[in-house]
Amino acid sequence: MAKKNFSELLNCKEAKWSGFTLPIFATLLVLVCIIVYTPFDGKEPGFLRENFLVIFTILGVFGILFGEIGDRIPIWNDYIGGGTVLVFFISALMGTYKLVPAPVLKAINTFYGKQPVNFLELFIPALIVGSVLTVNRKTLLQAISGYIPLIITGVIGATIGGVLAGFIFGKSPIDIVMNYVLPIMGGGTGAGAIPMSEMWAQKTGGDPKDWFAFAISILTIANVIAILTGALLKELGKKKPSLSGNGKLILDDNKKAVQDKEVEKIEVGQKEFAAALMLTGVLFMFSHLSSVIWSSLKLNFEMHRLAFLVIYTIILNMLDIIPPALKAGAKNMQTFFSKHTIWILMGAVGFGTNVQEIINALSPANLVIAVAIVLGAVILIMLVSRTMRFYPIEAAITAGLCMANRGGSGDIAVLGAADRMELISFAQISSRVGGAMMLILGSIIFGLFA
Repeated sequence: MAKKNFSELLNCKEAKWSGFTLPIFATLLVLVCIIVYTPFDGKEPGFLRENFLVIFTILGVFGILFGEIGDRIPIWNDYIGGGTVLVFFISALMGTYKLVPAPVLKAINTFYGKQPVNFLELFIPALIVGSVLTVNRKTLLQAISGYIPLIITGVIGATIGGVLAGFIFGKSPIDIVMNYVLPIMGGGTGAGAIPMSEMWAQKTGGDPKDWFAFAISILTIANVIAILTGALLKELGKKKPSLSGNGKLILDDNKKAVQDKEVEKIEVGQKEFAAALMLTGVLFMFSHLSSVIWSSLKLNFEMHRLAFLVIYTIILNMLDIIPPALKAGAKNMQTFFSKHTIWILMGAVGFGTNVQEIINALSPANLVIAVAIVLGAVILIMLVSRTMRFYPIEAAITAGLCMANRGGSGDIAVLGAADRMELISFAQISSRVGGAMMLILGSIIFGLFA
């Protein structure tokens, strides 16, 4: 994959600004700044109509500005998270130090607020259904029978490592699991930390941004550690060839093993996209109903509607009753939301986040705990992988590091650093299915202890 560079952004003829040419994007940016900052009412700036489209556009334009720049900062893009993380941090700075008018911040809070109708209620279900439903069924079946226990092993190792490190700094095991292990091993940001923050908020009655602010900071630290560990495991494989399959995960790897293949490419249009969105809406409504019924039973722990959504989507995939065209539409839907609206969402989260909370998270204690969580997953997986018929290094990379990074983009970074890009299908299972499992676990943990 060719690296992006800043010279591309200065090209006035090519659409390098997320589909816009430089002159068009510059014009849009100026117009948005006029709307946001000009004091039309004579009292305070921020003359805008507070509806979904306007806030979506403001966040989108700012997101493109910071996101495209962040994707071109070499070290930042390679190790920190690129444009997605830069959008979050710059937006957090602007919100914390009131660099945008109060009416705009209020409107953004509504866009990403607790109200029943907000962007999260569309973004998260679309991402869950699109990601889980489009995992190859045969791969999913084999993963559950063999690879899923490997992921669980990694989560256990991460928990042990985190809890032991937490004792050094006087942190309780429950604190470690809820605020460190869950966000780090949760499958990234969009389908991991964000929905977990909603689960936490529903249980505690707090603002989801309060939990998310710390979660993304500790996840960012772990992402860097995971990438560096991938590079170290690559070197270990060279020095200890017996530990490595040189890109092969399964010990007796043959043609029957899981391969990184597409069954066939199905061209989809707007009709399939719309159908997938309708399916997502129905599944979400049924999941919410299931959650309400579950709550009425007054059991010892709660099951969040998103956890039910994950379960129902896995069942649909396993039963193989969804037509290929509809699955392709779901994949198209997931791609749209995960790739083309993530900067909008990160901007919304960032504007409501206090930067000081993130600074407080960057402590020696949190760094040590994050390292212990990542290495705990890697070490335990390597110790048991041969008995589960997996090569230790490849198992640690896919089931360990690809659980402890920032999801899809983190998978690419980890596999690139480890020179194991052929393992992308297993990395995706970790990010998608493993991340979905962590959502279910998070729902239970928050229900019992939050």
